[in-house]
Amino acid sequence: MKTIILAGGLGTRLAEETSLKPKPMVRIDKNPILWHVMNIYASQGFDEFLIATGYMSESINEWVNSLETNWRIETLDTGIQTQTGGRIKLCLNHLKNEEEIFVTYSDGLANIDLSDLLKFHRNQKRLATVTAVRPPARFGVIKSKNGLVLNFGEKRQSDSGWINGGFFVLNREVESRIGELTESFENGALPRLVKEGELTAYNHFKFWQPMDTLREKQILAEMCQEEKYPWLELS
Repeated sequence: MKTIILAGGLGTRLAEETSLKPKPMVRIDKNPILWHVMNIYASQGFDEFLIATGYMSESINEWVNSLETNWRIETLDTGIQTQTGGRIKLCLNHLKNEEEIFVTYSDGLANIDLSDLLKFHRNQKRLATVTAVRPPARFGVIKSKNGLVLNFGEKRQSDSGWINGGFFVLNREVESRIGELTESFENGALPRLVKEGELTAYNHFKFWQPMDTLREKQILAEMCQEEKYPWLELS
């Protein structure tokens, strides 16, 4: 089963790094975050990839060509202005013989059990499944009364609602739910699938961490310095 990785965005919220390289090429430890995302899949036996490139696509192409691996990797330049929906549409059109496909972003890491995700998707018998996660706690919680602080503590991850964590499974019919190439998947096809009753959510309770900011990059780098990759630990 193949995996589409969306790796064409500008990464403007990480401008400290992405002025010189595309966001998927930002290094976490010794390897780009794109490698870490791919390793999540490959370590569980899913090692066929189609990388949807755009911004600084040549940088990703050069890296793929230099990579010494048994992974089967293909890149597809989907254009700089193309949005996530358009990139998925072009990739699905490219993979004409695939009936089910994993899709994920190139800037989020999770120790998701992909076989369990796929089993869930098939049991639900819908066109698409999105992984729902709890956002990482970012701010301290203040409880006060009449101006007096009664408690100050860290916000727990379990106190937050569920959000889109990426790690999709899509049937190829989803291609027909995507409009123009400039349409985002999140604001276009996903609401359409919801309206049709064709989108299910797989709740992931364990590790998930995006890399949207320099601080989040540092968080992931610190985890690597501790000689552990929590996004590879399924147990």
